[in-house]
Amino acid sequence: MAYVDGFVIPVPADKLDEYKKLAALCAQVWKEHGALTSVECIGEDVPYGTLTSFPRAVQAKEGEIVVFSWIVYESRASRDAVMEKVMADARMKAMTENSPFDGKRMIFGGFEPFLGL
Repeated sequence: MAYVDGFVIPVPADKLDEYKKLAALCAQVWKEHGALTSVECIGEDVPYGTLTSFPRAVQAKEGEIVVFSWIVYESRASRDAVMEKVMADARMKAMTENSPFDGKRMIFGGFEPFLGL
């Protein structure tokens, strides 16, 4: 059964182009190591909620855009194998050292789909 990693990321608006380049490289790296697909979405209609919301979840600041993304794998076992290879990839070190966003506020997790895909 397929497996999905999901991410919610606060990105400063003035670093959005830099983030897009990073996302394209990440998609390439993940796919080279076995991910099926990678999707990146820029928040367009993500209001700041009273109790919960995407911006609240990542403590988005003034001038930041919320990005929602996900990566699809063949299975949980495939995802674990892909992640091991990705984390050993030399390109990852450069990505994390020059990140255009605050990774401490990124939310991520793995999910087993039950409908779709």
